[in-house]
Amino acid sequence: MNPKIIFTLLILLAVVFETIADIYFKKWSIENKKYLIIVGMLLYTLGTAIWAYSLKYEFLSKAISIFTILNLIFIILTGIFFFKETLSMINIFGIILGVISIIFLSM
Repeated sequence: MNPKIIFTLLILLAVVFETIADIYFKKWSIENKKYLIIVGMLLYTLGTAIWAYSLKYEFLSKAISIFTILNLIFIILTGIFFFKETLSMINIFGIILGVISIIFLSM
């Protein structure tokens, strides 16, 4: 399989695991149930391990940039859809710039 495709799949998988972990962390902060933070930590660790493995296929500087921006976008969308958070215009502008930066980094 093409290394670029493998890298992309690994990054997406890592972001999904870390986003789900963040949902558990947020629920823990609201409900204060111990199992929520434990599951969140396990998922976060798994996401980090997958991200680390993705470094076999890409430079660190590019991998961390893409991972961080995608993670930010996923977390913002999670906040909106799961926790009914709102975005300001500056937040929306930041997301647009993040998407543009991923496009440039992927070239």
